[in-house]
Amino acid sequence: MERRKFITLGAAASIAAASLPEIARAEIPAIDKKEKRYQKGVSPWPVCLDTATIRPASLKDKVKIAAKAGYDAIEPWDGELQKFEAEGGNLKDLGKEIKDLGLFVPSVIGLWNALPPTKELWDASLKDTRNRMRMAAAIGAEHIQTIPNTVGENYSQKWVADRYRDILEIGINEFNILPALVFVKYFPVKTLGQATGIAMDANHPRAMIIPDVYHMYISEGGFEAIKMLRGESIAIFQFNDAPALPALAQLNDEHRVYPGDGILPLEQIFKDLKGTGFKGCISLEMYNPVYWKGDLQNVAETGLRKTLEILKKAGV
Repeated sequence: MERRKFITLGAAASIAAASLPEIARAEIPAIDKKEKRYQKGVSPWPVCLDTATIRPASLKDKVKIAAKAGYDAIEPWDGELQKFEAEGGNLKDLGKEIKDLGLFVPSVIGLWNALPPTKELWDASLKDTRNRMRMAAAIGAEHIQTIPNTVGENYSQKWVADRYRDILEIGINEFNILPALVFVKYFPVKTLGQATGIAMDANHPRAMIIPDVYHMYISEGGFEAIKMLRGESIAIFQFNDAPALPALAQLNDEHRVYPGDGILPLEQIFKDLKGTGFKGCISLEMYNPVYWKGDLQNVAETGLRKTLEILKKAGV
């Protein structure tokens, strides 16, 4: 796989350009600054609502809430799709409703237990993996998150990378969906660097990752690596904010807060993300039980408003 898909060569290119004679530099074509904008021009990216942010609502209500609040997209979870079907719902009809309300589905969460450490467990996992892909594809999702929750603490990077490549082939060839790899502090693949390494070693032209600012922070991997990525390697970018308290070691998913209400350098993160050339969705993902107790329409609207305030400050 060409690692240039993941790692930017921007710095090297700038140095090379600077060393050219002035007449040669003048012949370099100007970059087209025209770009599609969203949210009345405020955002360079579509803004998505991860349904966990308003978890108590039904799936159909979540779709309506996201549309009414003004989001561009919605990111549901596999369990919601499974429950929807079990209760007699038709996922293709739901996908049409999502589209009719002006939304789209950039990603579904996700492929749980899809990267086990042995061939026997891998073979056994494929039925559920395919079913989750089927559900995600039925509502028109572009990506599905591949979650490394069962790779094992002393995982073989080659084994995981090879299985991720297999998952990509299944997704593309059987369901027309692109699985992307995530990292989670609570699982063995904890950092952006670890996930990127696996995706690179998968040696597949469609391998991609899904960064999450919260896990970048609590895994202590930091945010500087964003500058090293190329936007085409990122399937979707998940964000939120983290509070100053409790202390870093005690932070859990339920502590996620609205953008701007915490201490994460979101303005700089968005600037760096823009610098990668990323063109996909940014997805607001919170699991805060305090928010769940409130008016969920207000939660969704507040999340979008605060997101746009950060984007304006970032000047992206």
